[in-house]
Amino acid sequence: MSKTPFGKRIFWLLLITGLPLLTVSCGAETGASEQVGVAVTILPQAEFVENIGGDKVSVTVMVPPGASPHTFEPTPSQMAALSKANIYARVGSGIEFELAWMDKLININRDMLVIDCSQGIKLQERSVIPGHKPESENHDLSPLDPHIWMSPQNARIMVRNISDGLIQVDPKNKGYYQQNRDAYLEKLARLDQDIRTALSGTTARHFMVYHPSLGYFARDYNLTMLPIEESGKEPTPASLARLIEQAKQQNIKVIFASPQFNPQSAEVIAEAIDGRLVFIDPLARDYIMNLHTILEELVTAME
Repeated sequence: MSKTPFGKRIFWLLLITGLPLLTVSCGAETGASEQVGVAVTILPQAEFVENIGGDKVSVTVMVPPGASPHTFEPTPSQMAALSKANIYARVGSGIEFELAWMDKLININRDMLVIDCSQGIKLQERSVIPGHKPESENHDLSPLDPHIWMSPQNARIMVRNISDGLIQVDPKNKGYYQQNRDAYLEKLARLDQDIRTALSGTTARHFMVYHPSLGYFARDYNLTMLPIEESGKEPTPASLARLIEQAKQQNIKVIFASPQFNPQSAEVIAEAIDGRLVFIDPLARDYIMNLHTILEELVTAME
């Protein structure tokens, strides 16, 4: 018997009988806890929700630490938590988890408000290496770059969208949410200024990364991201050769990789250019601290 049917039977049995599946309440039922249950796709969104909602929200993250939103499948326990949520804050930019699962997640709980965090954000196409035509196409992927949260300017829009949703389902705490929202927006504005200041003296403007998660970041700060991954797939030997040549032309000595992906191709390029491999995590929960860490690595790499 396969794991998936068994897990689904357990999930529906628990929903029907009302037996507890999670030891921590998702806070969707506002009676006793007075908390708003908010489900999000990725960890940075949880940071946004918690900064706005404070102790009045309880957050369920669908893609847990260490997992990739490009491949992760939700567990029965997550589905059970989702069934009690008041809000689902979707990224909304074509992230693979949502493309594959959003309709199913909504069917689990048709009463929850679904927020599109990308509303008001200008989406851009996925990045490719300048002058290089991708040699393979993955038609399961959206043609748009889903990594909108990696831009502090986009993050400010996402925060406003989440705040609007919280106010809609919990209008009695409108002032509380607005006050927290404005305080966090100020922190994001300072982050944006810190990034601009740190990059202002950098003459090199190119960096190379395995997974193209920094496309919006590069757009906002006048940088050029050179991705190793092509259309969600490993590069071919011919692509690797071109990437190595591109890195040498731009005097790149640091190759960035993410912990959610196999770094083998990045390691090959780093070795070929006598450079080094540096890991950055686009899905870290502490958003502001993580962006400062990435900034420091980028400035060092482009010196």
